[in-house]
Amino acid sequence: MHGKPHTVSEVMTHAVAAVGRNAPFKDVVTLMEQRKVSAVPVVEGDGRVIGVVSEADLLRKEEFRDSDPDRFTQLRHLDDLAKAGAATAQELMSSPAVTVHPGATLAQAARVMAHRRVKRLPVIDDEGLLKGVVSRSDLLKVFLRDDKELAEEVRHEVVDRLFPLSADHIQVEVAEGVVTLTGWIDGSGLAPVAERLARAVEGVVDVHCLLVPVSARSDLR
Repeated sequence: MHGKPHTVSEVMTHAVAAVGRNAPFKDVVTLMEQRKVSAVPVVEGDGRVIGVVSEADLLRKEEFRDSDPDRFTQLRHLDDLAKAGAATAQELMSSPAVTVHPGATLAQAARVMAHRRVKRLPVIDDEGLLKGVVSRSDLLKVFLRDDKELAEEVRHEVVDRLFPLSADHIQVEVAEGVVTLTGWIDGSGLAPVAERLARAVEGVVDVHCLLVPVSARSDLR
């Protein structure tokens, strides 16, 4: 729908690979390899998310396999050493899980991933039940929007709203996600606003704003 940010529910994966808290180490590894994912949620009961096991959690076992850390190193890496000796998902998982709700915008989900340095987020409802998973690649799907669709949204949400009297004199072209605005407008004050709003349309890669105030046309005479 025009003007509404895309949400996690629109791009997330619904068929989710998950494990129970008692899942053995090898079963977790096997599932992640089969599903080609870098992390899996850990759930209990009717699907409430209690943690996440990532590749980094699993690699602790290999990282400390041949090491004999001194007392200082042990104290600094208590959690890592505990995971190196883990045999089940509960012992491996990071808890509480970093999650997101289906109604979150893609920008909000991206910020959570960046701040918490994770590649995937379990998507949960208000009861904490698992509804899906959203990954970095899912967030990039917005850039696959068709150029024609982008042009229609820019015209409807930007041009028609900012320039209702001169909209017919403004052209909106989109090629490979790059928006070009050309035409005559009343005054120059709204040109930067138009560029900013067009750039905010999800899926837009860049904006070339070539809007010129009508007064400039008389200056050229």
